[in-house]
Amino acid sequence: MAFVFSLLTALVVFSCGPGGSLGCDLSRNHVHVSRKNLVLLRQMRRISPSFCLKDRKDFGFPQEMVDGSHLQKTQAISVLHETLQQTFLLLHTERSSVARDSTLLDKLCSGLHQQLEDLDPCLVQEMGEQPSSLGMAMKKYFQGIHLYLKEKKHSNCSWEIVRVEIMRALSFSTNLQERLRIMDADLGSP
Repeated sequence: MAFVFSLLTALVVFSCGPGGSLGCDLSRNHVHVSRKNLVLLRQMRRISPSFCLKDRKDFGFPQEMVDGSHLQKTQAISVLHETLQQTFLLLHTERSSVARDSTLLDKLCSGLHQQLEDLDPCLVQEMGEQPSSLGMAMKKYFQGIHLYLKEKKHSNCSWEIVRVEIMRALSFSTNLQERLRIMDADLGSP
């Protein structure tokens, strides 16, 4: 599955890059899909987080580092892309039991994939092939989440703690997308 996703991402990048026909456009639909993803993630709750208090963990979300109020567009796009990509990959782990209803998980992953496709032209246009230090910070943050799940043997409580943490990261991403859209509107971009 990861190979298929990588292949799809590569196809989108090559067809939408600077020589491609599509440009960077974070439309209202992109933000709408983000909000739908948050609703789906909320619906995936399997157990009450209060049953999992002993499993809580501070994953070190780099909030101050990726605060949208001082990010440049290039940095913001890198953070958004890494957050969406890592969330998508996390939910596709072989032991993902974040959802009782696989239909909800499929819809969420489809929404994340759609957002990545929308964002790929922006990433190529703004960043080229250079990784951003902020994107790397997000990757490290998600590596900590992967490690936590492994240490907890993908237990129901660990997935509930991670579901709540992913909601936090995606909520941040949604707010950042709205700010990017406003920045583009202020600059006269589409």
